[in-house]
Amino acid sequence: MAKNEPAETDIPRTRGSGTQSVYTILRREILAMTLSPGSPLDEVRLSERFGMSRTPIREALLRLSADGLVTTLPNRNTIVATIDFASLPPYFDALTLMYRVTTRGAAMRATPQAMGEIRKRQAEFAAAVAAHDAFAMIEANREFHVAIAELAGNSYYTTFFARLLDEGRRILRLYYRTFDDRLPRQYVDEHEEMIAAIEARDVERSDRLAIKHAEQIVRQIQDYIARDLGNPIDLAAS
Repeated sequence: MAKNEPAETDIPRTRGSGTQSVYTILRREILAMTLSPGSPLDEVRLSERFGMSRTPIREALLRLSADGLVTTLPNRNTIVATIDFASLPPYFDALTLMYRVTTRGAAMRATPQAMGEIRKRQAEFAAAVAAHDAFAMIEANREFHVAIAELAGNSYYTTFFARLLDEGRRILRLYYRTFDDRLPRQYVDEHEEMIAAIEARDVERSDRLAIKHAEQIVRQIQDYIARDLGNPIDLAAS
């Protein structure tokens, strides 16, 4: 903590802000894998850590549970949700489909005026990559693809895609870790290629780039699991 930075317990709180503060901090730690899968989340200890009653702690944990980031066990203990690697093949099937559907849809509806939000999110992603800031990369990547989905114009697709991206944040954290958080420039360039194809209203090229984008993520995660977890799984298998 920086010398003049306020401690977590020194930050003034209005009603409900305690829950939000705990939620925000724990969510970031879970997504950054500072709190590893399976780590216990004891209400008493968290209450002591944050200097507040157990009520806002419990409410924050309920929100994290709704996000799929924590799990309450039968004995009522709460832990950071584990990552079910066996469920990744159908997850990646759905993710690849949504990359394709939303990118194609955006290419069908693209106008110069509509590209502003996508370019803004891309600039944020590029800055995060340059800074080697994994958390910012994850956030900016999500917002980039959600902006594409919003341009495609189907609110059901946007909601589902956003949910998939949220569920995959820790997987993406593992993905970036394979590069020691020094993501190659080619991944920024891939986004630029997608933007160019959408802007040109080239539906088929947009589709091909979406497939390529998904495939390289699957391949990198598969290599990570085989190398670092000692449990090779064919994530591309149906």
